Amino acid sequence: MTLALPFLKKPPLVAVVRLSGAIGMTGRGSLNDTSLTPVLERAFRKGKPAAIALEINSPGGSPVQSSLIGARIRRLADELDVPVYAFVEDVAASGGYWLACAADEIWADDSSILGSIGVISAGFGAHVFLARQGIERRIHTAGKSKSMLDPFSPEKDEDIARLKGILGDIHKNFIDHVKARRGARLDLSEDLFTGEIWLGARARDLGLIDGIGHLKPKMQERFGDKVRFRRYGLRRPVWSRFGLSLAEDALGGIEERAAFARFGL
Repeated sequence: MTLALPFLKKPPLVAVVRLSGAIGMTGRGSLNDTSLTPVLERAFRKGKPAAIALEINSPGGSPVQSSLIGARIRRLADELDVPVYAFVEDVAASGGYWLACAADEIWADDSSILGSIGVISAGFGAHVFLARQGIERRIHTAGKSKSMLDPFSPEKDEDIARLKGILGDIHKNFIDHVKARRGARLDLSEDLFTGEIWLGARARDLGLIDGIGHLKPKMQERFGDKVRFRRYGLRRPVWSRFGLSLAEDALGGIEERAAFARFGL
């Protein structure tokens, strides 16, 4: 039995939230605002934590889900006046870096990959293959833009221009977010927003992170050697234990593996 003595002050508590995987893709491991909401609520509210530590290992994904998750972290941090620290593992790129910027400080390993502040849209065109096979593509729309970028038809210049405009707007949102969160720490003498990636030390020099450091020693440095840690993360759904989501998980695993592979991981 543990005897609670109110006059004995407990060591500070740091809630550790793991954000690992691609953002907004299919499969149970994907990070999205809906699944992370209860995780973040518990982490911020349970036990009055002195700080939140985000363990980030993500190659990115959906810009909308990245924004929703990051905004939720900031709302909770501001509402409860709790500082947030991000600790990058292998990679925090694209949407993964968006999540890192939700923290008040970003720390990484020397070999962590960071950045990729850009937007990408990729696909395939199959119209030549279909023509060679003697297959005719038939498509009818109400609204001239309804069949925009149809993969079974030749690309149209106006569709490409419209897509580039959309990508440019999303890119601007990303840049505005990074500038708002990192502020004067950024070295804007270099173009940081080309989609390029950097390793930890170079990212530190550019102001994309605050320094090289790992979670436990850095939190002990800030809150003392006796600091306590409580971990939070996504839980595996009950039905997945019985093989009821194998196809979805397999597809999600392929998508996620491809996203990490872009960074040699």
